[in-house]
Amino acid sequence: MIARRSLLLAGAAGLAAPALVRPASAQDVTLRLHHFLPAVSNVHRHFLQPWAQKIQAESQGRLRIQIFPSMQLGGAPPQLFDQARDGVADIIWTLPGNTPGRFPRIEVFELPFVANRLALPNARACWAYYQQHLRDEFREVHPITVWAHDGGVVHANKEVRTLEDMRGLKLRFPTRQAGEALRALGAAPIGMPVPQVPEAISQRVIDGAVVPWEVVPSIRLQELVRHHTEIPGNPTFYSTTFILAMNPARYASLPAELKQVLDANSGLVAAEMAARVWDEQGPVVRQMVERRRDNQIISITEAEKQRWIAACRPVVDAWIAAMRERNIDGAALLADAQRLIAQNAGAAG
Repeated sequence: MIARRSLLLAGAAGLAAPALVRPASAQDVTLRLHHFLPAVSNVHRHFLQPWAQKIQAESQGRLRIQIFPSMQLGGAPPQLFDQARDGVADIIWTLPGNTPGRFPRIEVFELPFVANRLALPNARACWAYYQQHLRDEFREVHPITVWAHDGGVVHANKEVRTLEDMRGLKLRFPTRQAGEALRALGAAPIGMPVPQVPEAISQRVIDGAVVPWEVVPSIRLQELVRHHTEIPGNPTFYSTTFILAMNPARYASLPAELKQVLDANSGLVAAEMAARVWDEQGPVVRQMVERRRDNQIISITEAEKQRWIAACRPVVDAWIAAMRERNIDGAALLADAQRLIAQNAGAAG
């Protein structure tokens, strides 16, 4: 009886075994996404989280993305790109401009008075531009998408209505080209990652910062400075580019069906999803700031804007000359970027 029972149990175990061994293509995967802003930021709550949730839903829960905000995996914001390259993180969101000069071709979208005042045309143009010009520039990672935000705003502890008002203002800038533009306008540009802005203003290291409206609440800028100067119409004063990128080996290791889900949420789909955060949350933040009695929103005149454009033209010319020294046709890249932005200028939905 014992022998017969053992045989039956062994047979049952043998029949059950295939159900317990899942094929490699059916494995669950969790990816770690690392970025520099806090979890309360708009881009975290309205882009990265919904994007990760969408991928999880479409993969029926098999592909999960765990997000680590505020540099929780260690390092500093300028190291994020290399963290994706080296596999410290599976996915990162960062600014190419955090490492000035390393990614020269994408800087064309960051030149003064090139980008659109809305993020969606910039994002669509930036993704099309990537496909034509940036594959080699970002070859060390697997780019999920690239995009550019809406027009930046000057936030300062004094009124800025004219070029003369900019003179000597110590303003944080996000990218090399934005810094050069501020210098051309007479300001004293100071570069730093955006999470450092609150302390720098509190310690009087800087007088303010240039960031889009969307970023303002995440660094409490409306509590730190009172004056917010917009540059109306198109083209806008400046924009910043972003990249959502993955470690290439980690991407290659994904089962084919999970790659398909990730790919379906990459490229233009992800760029548009990101851009809508700036275009939808920017007006919300602006209204919030406008309701504060101690805050003032200023819009420079069109005539004054033309003065700013003229003052910044040498920045564009200098970039083209610097690209020529690197055997890059900057003038052609600028013309292409402007053409792509113009093609998408009517894209608001």
